[in-house]
Amino acid sequence: MGTSEKYSLLELPHTCYGVQASLETMEKSSRLGPEGLIKRVEFVRLIIQSLYSLGYKKTAALLESESGVSYVTPEFLQLRSQIINAKWDDCIQTLNKIEDFVEEAHASASFLIFRQLFIDLLKSGDITSAVSVLRKHISPLPVGREKVHKLACDVISLKEMDCISELRRNLLQELEGLLPPPIRVPVRRLEHLVEMAVSFQKDNCIYHNSSVISLYKDHCCGPEELPTETVQILDQHENEVWFVQFSNNGRYLASSSSDCTSIIWMVSNEDKISHKHTLRGHQSPVSFVTWSPDDAMLLTCGNGEVLKLWDVESGICQQTFGSQSTIVSSCAWLPDSKRVVCGISDPDRCIYIWDLKGRVLEAWKGGRMPKVSDLSVTPDGEHLISICSEKEIRILNFRTKSEHVITEENSITSLSISRDSQFFIVSLNSQEIHLWNVKGTQAEPLKYAGHNQGNSVVRSCFGGTNCGFVVSGSENSQIYIWHRESCKLLEVLQGHSMTVNCVSWNPTKPHLLASASDDHTIRIWASSSGKQNKVCFW
Repeated sequence: MGTSEKYSLLELPHTCYGVQASLETMEKSSRLGPEGLIKRVEFVRLIIQSLYSLGYKKTAALLESESGVSYVTPEFLQLRSQIINAKWDDCIQTLNKIEDFVEEAHASASFLIFRQLFIDLLKSGDITSAVSVLRKHISPLPVGREKVHKLACDVISLKEMDCISELRRNLLQELEGLLPPPIRVPVRRLEHLVEMAVSFQKDNCIYHNSSVISLYKDHCCGPEELPTETVQILDQHENEVWFVQFSNNGRYLASSSSDCTSIIWMVSNEDKISHKHTLRGHQSPVSFVTWSPDDAMLLTCGNGEVLKLWDVESGICQQTFGSQSTIVSSCAWLPDSKRVVCGISDPDRCIYIWDLKGRVLEAWKGGRMPKVSDLSVTPDGEHLISICSEKEIRILNFRTKSEHVITEENSITSLSISRDSQFFIVSLNSQEIHLWNVKGTQAEPLKYAGHNQGNSVVRSCFGGTNCGFVVSGSENSQIYIWHRESCKLLEVLQGHSMTVNCVSWNPTKPHLLASASDDHTIRIWASSSGKQNKVCFW
């Protein structure tokens, strides 16, 4: 039996190892833990269940025998005996005596019992009694009319079913899932509790940036988990570096500059960054780049210029989107890597969806959508988020075509979405970064402050394991890292000599961070723990 399988109570022995009196005695007198919060009987039952689910049947049975604690309760044994022996009235009485039985679950359990009685009567040829059970006992149950209707429609097929024992076994399995604790232990309960404890420790660790969590000790990360040390400086650009972004698989880095070029860099297994291609073709500074979801292509956006599509492996330009009069302000990929969404700096022509041949597939034009300054698509392809008229955030659901709007009080300079498609952050010229959830259910955003941003476009992003951090450049040449949930400022990185325009956290190597600056350089930052324990992610 695999670890993912549920171990059924039906497969356990028909008799309890212990007696109810001894269970009650243990329940009252025996507790575990420094504060006595854990009942020994419950704890042992969870261990027994876990052993059975892992396939250790002999060990589980031995533990039942030695501890005097049975995984199968007397109530379930009674129900099992009544079902096997077709004592349906007794089954209903037993169900009615069970405490803490949620009304909906009780109704569903009663339906299962009466359904089996209905089938038994059909097979014995007593049609009149079967119809009476359907009318008097099954129809009044609050289980949904479709269930009752289906049962009535299946009279002929039910009558012809062969194996009564198999039907009753199926009944027991269905019934098992409805019974409340302590008669039934919730599936994989011990694993769930341990995972909750681990998640609690992880969620309360503000420096958490590691995928390795051990059950042998309490989890706690330190500042050394964050990428705070400069390990490499890339200086191939000849002017200000405006944008930088790691590929989705973490193997590449792309940068763009006011020197009118973009550069594709390679990230080695040893975290060394090396030059792959310099992309030339734009006549104006390149303000923006974005990787296709499959990382095979790269889009570059010239400042007040057209959009270009590049093949990553060869470095060759594959397509130019729009005409020279088309001013693309921002762009994003749809998840299939075959379509791109572009924001146009023209209130009469706002958002286009193009295929990779430059053909317009869909467009939102004047009136409905004001001037777009930035946009992005959630990685799951569900939502398009756009920044309109500087202060307005529009969130469009592609599937339902519904839209909701969030309005900020200050001008928005950039937008970034989390990898799990749940959150996005906007950088404001009020020197704050605001976090919103994509569903738009927040009354107020989470706010991050401390950096400087007034005149420049400074781009922030999510980063770290599970996007647990928010990071941003700053006009004071520093980099700021906050804990996402608490908004606590954790680190301020120094190294650049001019405005840090953009940052990117490697999505598969959470110990690597890249930053782009007006000082013509890109800095690669690493954590001290990451340098000591390099892991190959491909």
